[in-house]
Amino acid sequence: MPYPADAEIVLEGEIRPDELREEGPFGEWPGYYASPRSLEPFIRVKRVLHRSNPILSCANPPRPPHTLTLLRAITRSAHVWEELEKSGVPDIRGVWSHEPGPRQFTVIAIKQRYPGHAKQAGVIASQCFSGGYQNRFTIVVDDDIDPTRIDDVVWALSTRCDPDSGIDIQRRCWSSSLDPMIHPDSKVWLNSRAVIEACRPYEWIDKFPEVAETSPELRKTVVGRFGRSFFGLH
Repeated sequence: MPYPADAEIVLEGEIRPDELREEGPFGEWPGYYASPRSLEPFIRVKRVLHRSNPILSCANPPRPPHTLTLLRAITRSAHVWEELEKSGVPDIRGVWSHEPGPRQFTVIAIKQRYPGHAKQAGVIASQCFSGGYQNRFTIVVDDDIDPTRIDDVVWALSTRCDPDSGIDIQRRCWSSSLDPMIHPDSKVWLNSRAVIEACRPYEWIDKFPEVAETSPELRKTVVGRFGRSFFGLH
């Protein structure tokens, strides 16, 4: 059979339908071993072809973060952002699925425009096609929060989320066989998830306490004069 001319490595061999061998369990992207040992077809390798000094990613899915979680974080964040916009949610300023939970922990930054905007963004992000699979936590923050910075996100959670009114629990949602929280004897792959509003309350957003921080203009001036080390930056 032909193979791509730009392939880094090619394994030639044959798989016989009547031959099976036991394999597994294997590590999976959530960071746990998944699926029991089972009988599976195997390949009898006849020839190995490769470029000189081939580039082999050899991405191993162990406890995150790792190479695969970065890839998933980037692609999933982009897809969720796109689906939010296609659903009509305005002023999305950032989306990031954090690497330790590339499907389970997603942060959406918005510029609040109307009552219920934050809830709308969180619910849609938690259930759209790219965001719904095995999701666990979806957090909505204001546009002054960088969704990629976990310190910013935790600060918003700690100071802008009232657990009584800001956390909604969704039940019987789309999960998978790789979800470590599903009992191994369960035949139904469903989970629950939290949609968390960590935004300034829209109804009195103008009266919310002002953030105590250096203005971007003054910060730029001081950094230019004294260097980034003055702010503890590297």
